[in-house]
Amino acid sequence: MRYNSLRHAVEDLKRHNMLLEIEQEVDPNLEIAEITRQVFDQQGPAILFKKVKGSPFQAVSNIYGTFERTAFLFRGTLENVKRVIELKRDPMTFLKNPGRYWKAPLTALTALPMQSRLGSPVTWGETTIDQLPQVKSWPMDGGAFITLPQVYTEDPDNPTPMNGNLGMYRIQLSGNEYVPNQEIGLHYQLHRGIGVHHTRYNQLNKPFLCSIFVGGLPSHAFSAIMPLPEGLSELTFAGMMAGKRFRYTRRDGYFLSSDADFVITGEILKNTKKPEGPFGDHLGYYSLTHDFPVMKVHKVFHRKNPLWHFSVVGRPPQEDSSFGWLIHQLVAPLTSQEFPGVKEIHAVDAAGVHPLLLAIGHERYMPFRERRPEEILTIANRIIGSGQTSLAKFLVIAASDDNPNLDTHDIGHFFQHVLERIDLTRDLHFYTRTTIDTLDYSGSGWNEGSKVVMACRGDKLRTLATTLPEGFSLPTGMSNPVFARPGILAIKAPAYKVVSEARTQAEELCQHLERFDLNGVPMILLTDDSDFTAASINNFVWVTFTRANPSHDIFGVRSFTENKHWGCRGPLVIDARKKPHHAPELIPDADVQQKVKKMLEDMI
Repeated sequence: MRYNSLRHAVEDLKRHNMLLEIEQEVDPNLEIAEITRQVFDQQGPAILFKKVKGSPFQAVSNIYGTFERTAFLFRGTLENVKRVIELKRDPMTFLKNPGRYWKAPLTALTALPMQSRLGSPVTWGETTIDQLPQVKSWPMDGGAFITLPQVYTEDPDNPTPMNGNLGMYRIQLSGNEYVPNQEIGLHYQLHRGIGVHHTRYNQLNKPFLCSIFVGGLPSHAFSAIMPLPEGLSELTFAGMMAGKRFRYTRRDGYFLSSDADFVITGEILKNTKKPEGPFGDHLGYYSLTHDFPVMKVHKVFHRKNPLWHFSVVGRPPQEDSSFGWLIHQLVAPLTSQEFPGVKEIHAVDAAGVHPLLLAIGHERYMPFRERRPEEILTIANRIIGSGQTSLAKFLVIAASDDNPNLDTHDIGHFFQHVLERIDLTRDLHFYTRTTIDTLDYSGSGWNEGSKVVMACRGDKLRTLATTLPEGFSLPTGMSNPVFARPGILAIKAPAYKVVSEARTQAEELCQHLERFDLNGVPMILLTDDSDFTAASINNFVWVTFTRANPSHDIFGVRSFTENKHWGCRGPLVIDARKKPHHAPELIPDADVQQKVKKMLEDMI
């Protein structure tokens, strides 16, 4: 199926009983997002909101809400795009199996953007920022945001579509210090293509023009988030995934997506910033208010009968988890090309993506001697030093020769494999005073923190425990030890108040535990709620890896430093408590939550 518009795709979902239509008026302030969250939690359908309070436009969400529905939307093109990617990895495969790849050249033809010659649907009408659905997702959000924006900018030295950058950088429509209908906020982070353009425009005496697309074909939003190599246009990928060339036009000097439902045009002001945020983000916490670039609004275009396409982000999994799944389906064949020696890599969605990365690598350096991490350490350095994966905070990497069937997507089994084999005196490698994800507030400053590589290779060193040794006890103030996974013990600790006191608590715990045989417990977590942490694998990875800064929050029983290498001869202790400098976690408004629950019960 190849769609002509977002409305066409939504009608297709309706025909296949994958759409919930809400006739009654809904409030974009918290209510519309809460409806989306509750439907998503039930693995429910896409949602069409026919009446949005304060706006003349309809809205749609949750169209990518399940992996199955995402695959359905791309059922006409996904396999063909996979073939193109496979050929990119190894062009000779075409000669080996021409029957499999004969459509690949035809798919590649859809990669070339095409200028609309006979008018553009997106210029049918004009509106203002305040008439757009003002979707506010979480109580502490600084205003309304566009959550599925496609932000387009061009290279000032070569302003053509093939040199443009399409990225998903959130846009704040209202609130804070923005002049209503005249200014909006633009948030972008490290390793984003727009930053290259921004830097160059600051050096030139010409305006930095920007266009923000909302809606359009389902492939367009996905292409804006696809991690393509620098210099490869997202518009080419959007065309292949749509099975239809990306159509564009120009108006008043601005680049417009002809198939978008809405296009906001404007100028990113040079050397001008205003407070942006807070915003409830995909780590499950608010990203706080910081100064970011400002866009001066030129016009807001829209097509006839448009749909405002939005998503709701929060503690994963949420709808955007399907993007990660789809990316994996497509780029898995390229992993070994991008990261030589890597067999598999997985940015763990339940941990907020960047805080935790799992990988499996090949070991080929010294096959004739003791099996220990060697090549996988080289691979780890490549991962930590490349693009989006450089934002990883905890990188756990295992060797493929220890278990050919090891799977990074089976998180529980992967941790069991690693913890059975890791040598804590040797296999921990820290990167201190470095950059981390902008949205991660566990570090020592904004964008500042540390990383740790946990590498394992070799024979099984221990059997992981699920019970505590006889006579086990804890220091005063610590309680309720619960196994979150085999070999992983969560302990309820006092609330974290100040660094010095918290460090003393962790060190006293390590000293206290020296008296026990804990070989089967290689990982211990200090938590605010050990029962919650142990309740599920998702809780374990979310609490542990979003709340810890490796250099500051990792301790160890019988720890030592030798020639600047840190290790421990007993369990590794991770302080996964909430810290005063952390951002608040996302908590829905209780009244809105109950109202929506009753609404959906009456409706479904």
